[in-house]
Amino acid sequence: MGAGREMLISLDNVRDKNMMQLKKINTALFPIRYNDKYYSDALASADFTKLAYYSDICVGSIACRLEKKEDGAVCVYIMTLGVLAPYRGLGIGTKLSNHVLDLSTKQNSREIYLHVQTSNEDAINFYKKFGFEVTDTIKNYYTNITPPDCYVLTKFISQTKK
Repeated sequence: MGAGREMLISLDNVRDKNMMQLKKINTALFPIRYNDKYYSDALASADFTKLAYYSDICVGSIACRLEKKEDGAVCVYIMTLGVLAPYRGLGIGTKLSNHVLDLSTKQNSREIYLHVQTSNEDAINFYKKFGFEVTDTIKNYYTNITPPDCYVLTKFISQTKK
């Protein structure tokens, strides 16, 4: 049965003409209002930002920002990843995550990281399934939500020599 469901899930790039779908998904999923810089970073990351569709209905997204380290290496910051509640457990978040992990490996990024509210056990467990680990705790990271603390979850990607 899993193979049939997979066919219903598709990913699409975020562009100017469908940016409103990303904004609507974020409004439905997150207790934070994102500013214009978030959306320009999401657009600039090209293939690293995707909308997820289930039977042609937009039900989730992943938005990333590419960051250059001092040594010139590029790391991927997952700004947001979310799937609407009725569509969770169908493999949509997994498909979004795997897309970014695969792309990061192909583009030789050494690490992917993100922030998760310390109380969001579902998200923490989800990311741990992909090899992310808690690498830091930041007190008072969030201003308008409780608890205000977050974990930094990081996945280090081992580079394979070709």
